[in-house]
Amino acid sequence: MAISSLIRPDKSTHGQVRTLALGAAGLVVCFASNMLQLLTFSLKSDLYSYIVIVPVISLGLVWLNRNSLPPPSVPNRLLAKCLFGAGLIAVASRWLPSLWGQGWSGFDELVLASLAFVLLLAGLCSWFLGRRTVAALAFPLGILVLMVPFPVWLSNLAESFLQHASAMVAYQFFQFCGTPVYQLGTVAFQLPGITLNVAPQCSGLHSSVALFVTSLPAGFLFLRSPWKRAAFSLVAIPLGILRNGFRIFTIGELCVHIGPQMIDSYIHHTGGWIFFLLSLVPFFLILLLLAKLEQWFAVGGAKRIEA
Repeated sequence: MAISSLIRPDKSTHGQVRTLALGAAGLVVCFASNMLQLLTFSLKSDLYSYIVIVPVISLGLVWLNRNSLPPPSVPNRLLAKCLFGAGLIAVASRWLPSLWGQGWSGFDELVLASLAFVLLLAGLCSWFLGRRTVAALAFPLGILVLMVPFPVWLSNLAESFLQHASAMVAYQFFQFCGTPVYQLGTVAFQLPGITLNVAPQCSGLHSSVALFVTSLPAGFLFLRSPWKRAAFSLVAIPLGILRNGFRIFTIGELCVHIGPQMIDSYIHHTGGWIFFLLSLVPFFLILLLLAKLEQWFAVGGAKRIEA
């Protein structure tokens, strides 16, 4: 999809947009092997499977808002230089450890290459597009950051947080329903007939990330206030914890009332998508509520102005 067809430049900026398109194409060629590696990695990963659709979401948001983009203005060359500098630092960081006889892991190199690509692409847009156009495209460009895999320390931290938070929520569910339960440490429960341990892989990180990624374009399309968009995206975190805590509670109840063999059932090993779909109900109800509140305040404000 040509960039020129997305932003519909006038004659005075057609050359700049064409140069931007050529520069972006050249950038893709330079990072072709890294992008292919990223694509292969995301297709084989449960956690990072969303990376494949991130560029599609970004281009889709630009296309949907192409007719409302502001007229051309002076490009922000200072911002472009900062982005270029950061991108080049990311590129150089891939090779610096080799000077001391060390090196990054293959995953770390992929993180740095993906980050460099996104920064350099944003720098190209800032160099050739006007300030107002870049400001209008800030969200579609910003969402490309999701193409960068999480550093290992960050994914481990998020996994540990969700693991403990989900276990705490599940414990509250057991107590609320009157199920005899004894908490062993922070992530294990003694239930009648079985000891249930919430392992790191049961943290629900994959589903929580998927819910967060879904919240970004949904909030952008249906909400106007940046604060409401941010609040809606943040709602995905507690909602993901509640969903996963309820899943742990459900598995525990099945083990208590049907038998401990339910720990190896379909609902435990591959039934996560059922609970993800259930979490979409309150997810979209919250979105609808925020949209209605935004509309109500907008109508109320217009009436006050008229008065």
